This record gives sequence, structure tokens and C-alpha cells, in this order.
Amino acid sequence: MSLQVGTYLGAYEIVAPLGKGGMGEVYRARDSRLKRDVAIKVLPAEFCRDAERVSRFEREAQLLASLNHPHIAGIYDVSNLEQSRFLVLELIEGETLADRIASVPVSMNESLAIAKQIAEALEAAHEKGIIHRDLKPAFLVRAANGRFQASQGRGSRGRLRATNSSTGPGRK
Repeated sequence: MSLQVGTYLGAYEIVAPLGKGGMGEVYRARDSRLKRDVAIKVLPAEFCRDAERVSRFEREAQLLASLNHPHIAGIYDVSNLEQSRFLVLELIEGETLADRIASVPVSMNESLAIAKQIAEALEAAHEKGIIHRDLKPAFLVRAANGRFQASQGRGSRGRLRATNSSTGPGRK
């Protein structure tokens, strides 16, 4: 389901495409109620008819909602509207770590500072029994405050998975 600029999903107006991957397409959108920009991750129409993929999409939303950390982008909503299912996510604007690495050499001090931020985010997720199956520089965005955040808004593959831990909201 490719959405055209200007299309509305409920209160969200599609502004621009951001990315496409195995689990859907991601768009920049404007929340007309709260007057803020968000990222919308839309499950492809053919996946909406597959109970297993819908279940995985909803689990991803629940896992994201269980996390609250300065280095992990937040989720605002999970919704379905006319045969469409989508996540409404915090939009993190800025340069990805992949872009940063490609543009100029990264110093040892900066590398260590970035690695510390990523490790803190992973630690928070692991404490909840959540693992990230596909963490890479393209999914890490330097926000306006200078911090890197793991973001679902650039790529769109289902990357979060609950462990078989008996603790935390992500248990199976």
C-alpha cells in the first residue's frame, strides 16, 4: 500500500515517504489533532490478510510501548483503519549513524560516546526481555539534542522480538 502525499490515515496526513522494508512502508506524517510530525509505519495490504503477520505487527507495537528510554524512539499509537494497519511513532529527525560514518571519519572519543548510548538503549530493552534482531547504523538517528536514538521510522522490518524470559511484558 503506497500512500500518496496528502492522503489521510485518520488524523494523520501523509507528508513524505521515509523508507520501505520487509514489514512495510514508513512515512512522515502530520498529526492534525496534536499539531506535530510523526512517523507512520504501514503494514502492507497483503500482510493485513495474514493473521501471523498482523500478530507480529501488534507484538512489535506492544514491545515498543513497553520501552521508555532517551535512546529509543517512542510509539504513540497502533491503529487500523479500513483494511490498513499502522503504527504512529516518534519522528526522529537528523542524520543516521550510517550517513555520519560515510561522511567523515568518526574519532575514537565520538565512537565511544555513540557506543555508550547504543549500549544503554540495548540494556533497557534487554531488561524488558526484548532483543533487537537487526540493529544497524541506518536505524540510529542523531536527534537535534545530539543523542542517538534507535528508530523504527527509517527502515521498516519487524526487528523487535521478546525473549522467552519469564519476566517483563515481552514474554511469550
